Amino acid sequence: MKKAFKIFGLLFSIIMVVGILAGCGSASKAQLKVYNWGDYIDETVIDEFEKKYNIDVIYDTFATNEEMYVKIKGGGADYDVAIPSDYMIERMIKEGMLEKIDFSNVPNYKYIDERFKNLPYDPNNEYSVPYMWGTVGILYNKKMVKEPVDSWKILWDEKYKKQIFMLDSSRDSIGVALKMLGYSLNTRNMDELEQAKEALIRQKPLVLSYVSDEVKNAMISGQAALAVVWSGDAVYTKRENPDLEYAIPKEGSNLWVDAMVILKGTKNKKVAEQFINFMCEPEIAYRNTTYIGYSTPHTEARKMLPPEILNDRTAYPTDEDLKNCEVFEALSDVIKEYDRVWTEVKAAR
Repeated sequence: MKKAFKIFGLLFSIIMVVGILAGCGSASKAQLKVYNWGDYIDETVIDEFEKKYNIDVIYDTFATNEEMYVKIKGGGADYDVAIPSDYMIERMIKEGMLEKIDFSNVPNYKYIDERFKNLPYDPNNEYSVPYMWGTVGILYNKKMVKEPVDSWKILWDEKYKKQIFMLDSSRDSIGVALKMLGYSLNTRNMDELEQAKEALIRQKPLVLSYVSDEVKNAMISGQAALAVVWSGDAVYTKRENPDLEYAIPKEGSNLWVDAMVILKGTKNKKVAEQFINFMCEPEIAYRNTTYIGYSTPHTEARKMLPPEILNDRTAYPTDEDLKNCEVFEALSDVIKEYDRVWTEVKAAR
């Protein structure tokens, strides 16, 4: 019995030591919460970051800037890093929702192309690190659309009734209507905004559906002739279905930048900066841009891309393609009017 007691005691001690060590390991492991667009990262990159730095990453996605903003503003989430678009970053800075980044902890920021620094949404480069950029345009099926696609007006052509996908995004869809009418997509003119509303309501019977990420598979499978998409989705869908092509309408469009930011009140600021720096490593930036198909602002990642991608004007348009394009402004003073317009469009029958 005494010998058995000694063996039991030894086993008990080993179990306790292992348990304590395991507990210590769990307690010391940092955690990072990341909030990003759907289908917007090579997820093996997250696994690699977790293993390299012994950090748990909780990764959630959103479909629109507005959805992301409402969730964070409402206090229903405690994310450390998010990846909104330019105009939303400007709004979040003004509302004190972002932390300034300590760029001494992000040395890979040196790889970001100078063209994507000092932009109006973050003029002093204090709060954000550009992740991807692109345009909004029309993705069309060449077997279903025989005429030239060079104007937003084609989305109001009754010939394509129930063959059109629009983005379920207020700024993007209102922006399309404003550009179609010849106005700025940052207008503060209420008469122009009302005209855009009426145009979208008039178009509504032609629209098959208002969509987000699901537009990619729908267009690949030939469910519609025309769709308003972000350029990165166009790159991906063209790769999967060669009948698809992309055009930036002559009236101009939205030139956008999505960037990594750190949310106010984060308890893991250094880990957040470590993650952003990791995302800017040349090999990681290259993997992300090739996986999701969006255009990179990273100089070294771009050098690794094959000529067929660099020469694709969907991903890397010419200056002529972009001459009438605009970057979204935050429009905080009139954003309620934009929200009202979108609500009335969606409610219209």
